[in-house]
Amino acid sequence: MRAMYLNEITELTGNSTPLQLVEVPAPTVKEGEVLIRIAACGVCHTELDEIEGRTPPAMLPIIPGHEVIGYIEQIGAKVTMHKVGDRVGVGWIFTADGSEFENLSGSFVATGRDANGGYAEFMAVGQNYAYSIPKVFSDAEAAPLLCAGAVGYRALRLAGIKDGDALGLTGFGGSGHLVIQLARHLYPHTEVFVFARSSTEQDFALDLGAAWAGDIEAKPPQQLRAVIDTTPAWRPVLASLRNLEPGGRLVINAIRKESADRTVMAEIDYAEHLWMEKELKSVANVTGDDIREFLRVAAEIPLRPTVRTYPLE
Repeated sequence: MRAMYLNEITELTGNSTPLQLVEVPAPTVKEGEVLIRIAACGVCHTELDEIEGRTPPAMLPIIPGHEVIGYIEQIGAKVTMHKVGDRVGVGWIFTADGSEFENLSGSFVATGRDANGGYAEFMAVGQNYAYSIPKVFSDAEAAPLLCAGAVGYRALRLAGIKDGDALGLTGFGGSGHLVIQLARHLYPHTEVFVFARSSTEQDFALDLGAAWAGDIEAKPPQQLRAVIDTTPAWRPVLASLRNLEPGGRLVINAIRKESADRTVMAEIDYAEHLWMEKELKSVANVTGDDIREFLRVAAEIPLRPTVRTYPLE
């Protein structure tokens, strides 16, 4: 099969083509596993974190990719949840202990980082971590739902808002443009305020129903009950904390933050950024239940991801 290999940790500033197209044998299925013929795989910022070593792969070479959509080609012994021909998806969670908090478990294995992922023609995964995909989505539309959507859903739940609470979204890319659609469905009286670098992103947010959109460090018309930050930078953390109302919560939906502007955190001021019982919470991975619940809600809306497709090469 064709696959994209990451052979070494490298900085993209000096190496713009870190993945190598290779021909390798397709994986064989073990007991309890399914073999998936991949139709589409989304591209996530976390792949940059893997390539550049902020969350390094457990082994090299590795096949990245964790927003996988495909069709079951073969099933292993004792597989009862799926059959050949079923369309399924695989997210960031490749396997874990199956507990309520499996996203925090030491047994958590990440797709495309700790086990080969979806930048290939085939992959194998345990039946419990292959999810049925609602028919309302095309293959390309469904792919970003497996991470940008599902982890965004977890972040929205962790924000702890009620219908009518003001919500901020910092960064408006793959996850943000799905979370705003989720929020408007689940909390119809909640106004969403979007912070994004470019006017194009700001206009996109307004088109999707944002009440207001401005620059990352802009001051919104009102204080916010919660902010979800999906950026890889540190400066938005300070800006978001500043914009919270008393008792508000900042949820950081990023597996790692880059180091370029890390020194900005030396500017943190307790009275301005943290006092009045403000909270800061991170999102760590995703559970199988998160993905199953999210796919059901996404189909009810239905969510409409904006996608652009490329060949594997």
